[in-house]
Amino acid sequence: MNPIDSNASSSSDDQQSPTDLRAACLRLLQITSPDDKAAQVRGLDGALCTLDPCASFTAPADLPGRPERPRLVHPSQLKTRAVGTLEGRAGLIHALTHIEANAINLALDIVWRFADMPTDFYLDWWRVAQEEALHFELLNAHLKQLGFAYGDFPAHDGLWDMAERTKGDVLARLALVPRTLEARGLDATPAVRNRLVSVGDQGAARILDIILRDEIGHVAVGNRWYRHLCDARQLEPIATYATLAERYQAPVLKGPFNLAARRAAGFSEAELSVLQRPSAVATG
Repeated sequence: MNPIDSNASSSSDDQQSPTDLRAACLRLLQITSPDDKAAQVRGLDGALCTLDPCASFTAPADLPGRPERPRLVHPSQLKTRAVGTLEGRAGLIHALTHIEANAINLALDIVWRFADMPTDFYLDWWRVAQEEALHFELLNAHLKQLGFAYGDFPAHDGLWDMAERTKGDVLARLALVPRTLEARGLDATPAVRNRLVSVGDQGAARILDIILRDEIGHVAVGNRWYRHLCDARQLEPIATYATLAERYQAPVLKGPFNLAARRAAGFSEAELSVLQRPSAVATG
């Protein structure tokens, strides 16, 4: 066991010994209240935790911990509401809040689930979890200001569905969650921000500015560790991505793409060139 804090005791029998970070992420993932989960993620100081990359954990029956609401439906069942109405704007903010609630779960899951990675891998994703928790809190507070609550609208489970599909291979998880589904947020956020500004919601626009800034870093973490594993397994990144996208039925990626944000997040020019071909990622 490698302590993050070199002065911390590593004895599991010592009641004063710090929590293992990966075990803490599994515990946090099981919390059903997203408000409590976000608060506890934000409140845990990872520097005071130990870290055992070799530890193996048994997955509980029901992951992740989630509230009874929102009701989860197929994406085709979700209504498109006019953002110019209060309910429509709240529906949009609710959808973003749901994405961030899932993003907390995804970051926690990758920390506890995948053993034998470098220490920095776990610390990177723990930082991501804390930033996703902040995003959730900001959006959830804004939703409440509009007179609504998280759970008032139905939502879909696309992000966690891909996490389930890729739970057996960390390379597939990195390729298809941060580098695919979360990277789509880099493309979509500017247009969503403009819609909110058009109806005078400057507060929501400022939150999206924070989220876009942080999400560039999160996708960069995904790129960093995807390439690390490709190197370790002697795999070519672009061809491997295409294989994984087909095997796990990743969604077709459609433009327009936020190329500046994707470059900042570490996508290579070769990857961006492939991305812009009409049938480059034709799966799902």
